[in-house]
Amino acid sequence: MRIGVDLGGTKIEAIALDADGRILDRRRVASARDDYDGTIRAIAALVSGLESGLGRTGSIGVGIPGTISPRTGLVKNANSTWLIDRPLDRDLEKALGRPVRLANDADCFALSEATDGAGAGMDSVFGVILGTGVGGGIVLGGRLAAGPNAIAGEWGHNPLPWPTDAERPGPPCYCGRSGCIETFLSGPGLARDHGEGLSAEAVAASTAPSAQAAIARFEERLARALASVINILDPHVIVLGGGLSKMERLYHGVPELWGQWVFSDGVATQLRPPVHGDSSGVRGAAWLW
Repeated sequence: MRIGVDLGGTKIEAIALDADGRILDRRRVASARDDYDGTIRAIAALVSGLESGLGRTGSIGVGIPGTISPRTGLVKNANSTWLIDRPLDRDLEKALGRPVRLANDADCFALSEATDGAGAGMDSVFGVILGTGVGGGIVLGGRLAAGPNAIAGEWGHNPLPWPTDAERPGPPCYCGRSGCIETFLSGPGLARDHGEGLSAEAVAASTAPSAQAAIARFEERLARALASVINILDPHVIVLGGGLSKMERLYHGVPELWGQWVFSDGVATQLRPPVHGDSSGVRGAAWLW
């Protein structure tokens, strides 16, 4: 049995899979925001609940909004800032009494969709998260790419490519820079660009001219940002995840646009929605084993 945990900013979800990827059980609780020790306790309680209910133990993988630094062994690059500079993997292993594998949540999403989702059978998959933040993960030949700095796929903290004058210098980002892709293509970024106090979900659902104009800007910026990924990685398929991936117009609109920035006479890369939807991150965490 494999257990996956998705440590999000608003919820923590745990899932148990059998060897064929079938869901045996799943549970979720609200995140213990700004409470590191509470986060450890919440994960341990979820795992204990799954194992007690199923009567067996399993391997444990955890997807986190950040990564473990190979240099320090501590969490870095997390927008759930209460995790930063903490030895999360070691503290979880102590609480759970066994080895735990951690990976970035976008990496987990990419691994899930490459294993038995929208990228199954493809040699190269780029998984994208368009949610509270913007992240990415790379799977090559069925294996998750990590890299020596543990930041493979972190496209959200590159500058928005080919910016217009109106987009410079760009909104400030929590990473300390301005104009990151995340500041434009995250949910908060879409809401900010639209203005008028609407949430990203409300903007995406609206037919008002102002909302449609904001979505068109989002679509064009996404095309530019993904074109830069195609120019470097040339993936067979790009899979979108996160709340904003539910905008159906992206799957035909973005490929119609990105060719003008891709350094090729044609673009064979496919843009697909996720097969496992909101469950991809937690499934991918389980597949870390």
